Amino acid sequence: MLSPSSDRPATLFFQANGFRVLSPGNHVICAATGERVMLEALRYWSAERQEAYVSAEVATRRLLGQA
Repeated sequence: MLSPSSDRPATLFFQANGFRVLSPGNHVICAATGERVMLEALRYWSAERQEAYVSAEVATRRLLGQA
């Protein structure tokens, strides 16, 4: 059985070497594409912008101002 927080977005605080869960959930939303990123698959984010990204390519485009 799924827990109540299992299908809702988490609120995270992004740091340079990791993130802290502020509000439980199982995914975040990519800031550039709007796609869901499951927490266990989350590898790319900006601590400065406090944004999550679905892939390295999307993160690079976003940080270069192309997304």
